[in-house]
Amino acid sequence: MSVAADSQPQQAQEVAVEAGRRRTFAVISHPDAGKSTLTEALALHAAAITSAGAVHGKGDRKGVTSDWMAMEQSRGISITSAALRIDYGECVLNLLDTPGHADFSEDTYRVLSAVDCAIMLLDSAKGLEPQTLKLFDVCRARRVPVITFVNKWDRPGREPLELLDEVEQRIGLRPTPVNWPVGIAGDFRGLLDRASGRYTKMHRTPGGATRAVEEELDSERAAEVEGAEWDQAQEELALLDEIGAHVDEASFLAGESSPVLFGAALPNFGVSQLLATLVDLAPAPGAKPDAHGRERPVSAPFSGQVFKMQANMDQAHRDRMAFLRISSGRFERGMVLTHSETGRPFATKYTQAMFGSQRDTIETAYPGDVIALVNANALSVGDTLYAGPKVEFAAIPSFAPEHFAVVRAKDSGRYKQFQRGIAQLDAEGVVQVLTSDVRGQQAPVLAAVGPLQFEVVTDRMAQEFRAPVELNHLDYTLARRTTPECAPTLHGLSGAEVLTRRGDGELLVLVHNKYRLRVIKRDNPDLVLEPLLAGGAEPDE
Repeated sequence: MSVAADSQPQQAQEVAVEAGRRRTFAVISHPDAGKSTLTEALALHAAAITSAGAVHGKGDRKGVTSDWMAMEQSRGISITSAALRIDYGECVLNLLDTPGHADFSEDTYRVLSAVDCAIMLLDSAKGLEPQTLKLFDVCRARRVPVITFVNKWDRPGREPLELLDEVEQRIGLRPTPVNWPVGIAGDFRGLLDRASGRYTKMHRTPGGATRAVEEELDSERAAEVEGAEWDQAQEELALLDEIGAHVDEASFLAGESSPVLFGAALPNFGVSQLLATLVDLAPAPGAKPDAHGRERPVSAPFSGQVFKMQANMDQAHRDRMAFLRISSGRFERGMVLTHSETGRPFATKYTQAMFGSQRDTIETAYPGDVIALVNANALSVGDTLYAGPKVEFAAIPSFAPEHFAVVRAKDSGRYKQFQRGIAQLDAEGVVQVLTSDVRGQQAPVLAAVGPLQFEVVTDRMAQEFRAPVELNHLDYTLARRTTPECAPTLHGLSGAEVLTRRGDGELLVLVHNKYRLRVIKRDNPDLVLEPLLAGGAEPDE
């Protein structure tokens, strides 16, 4: 037997061991639930940073590791997802922070295609909010198990049992508390671990920028210190025991239950318990089905899928980075992979591990890891890279756009910069760019899930590409796929416009509203008007 053949089982074993150490997860929530603050707190408790920048509040986010864009820091919202690689004990955590605002749902959906678990963040006062529900539906569709973290328990909020009941009634997940708060929302005393019975009393540190001081008390001392609050917590725990609300790993992985933890990310209460639960319960990377439904084990030759493109993270170099989630095999910097979509070789000399906007060269990586390929001009979202026999993963669907606007360069002398910028934002998935022979290349149509995406385009075109633009909003709310044979008929109808979708070359027809679509369908039953593949539901027809 050759040395190369003998090394294959050893490498497969190494890959399996390393994959077992990985936990790749996303943090999802409604806006203002504290998602970026929790991301910062997780990094702090994992000793990846020494001081949490989010504690200064929304008005000053320059210290927030995951919010690196200038517009994120000035507006106080997460606009784009961010990747953070953290070594925590024996584990490697690949944490993906996501935008919470509904207008950036498509970016969040792409991230959820690259993770094995999600932390769903709930505001203790507001509970399940519309965007939280939508994101959970995406997790359910992608079979991503969910850990629930009830945040802001240091502020006035609802009863814990009421929140659990809402989770079960509205999304059908059986909540199984891992810990239980002592003290009502707004009077957070500490956390009682259900499995061990250990009570941890929390003490806030000045400003909340460093880890909270945790003091362990036995039950007798806890009862003495907390008094009536301790007694109430014991009564509530007895009720949970009676209804059998115990953590069950099998039902969690099957998407039937959700482990629930309580805490407060801002003062760093309960974050270490969340990290421990994540390591214990979140699944390690496993076999992933390819585009034909065949399971590809983690020990197979290298393969991975691009789930995000991002330009100009380094303003000095104007780079374009492809974020790739490794599905199988061992990655070694410098290896030459094959681009599944073109069959061409792709060199990986410049490969980095990301920590927000910070980057370090990475030499090796394993299934579950997220790596950034620098100057990846040939790659797009959804592309597969592989070594050995060909493999291709299913495309990542796009959301159906509901807002449309014509974009033009304010300065005709900057047209080349305009073209380059619009093409880049299209490749990143910031917006979808549509063209037509009638409007011409100088006036493409931008299609977006929400209007805030247009603000991102306007800001980035001016700041990054030095090509200020003006937008003219169109009175369309729906897009449907059609065929070249149907285009002449559709061109003659009022309230509809046919455009080419850049990239895949498909024809889309834009329609004013669902009522106009019904009329068009009624009067032209033979027309092809197919819904777009969407991560969220299409508007009712």
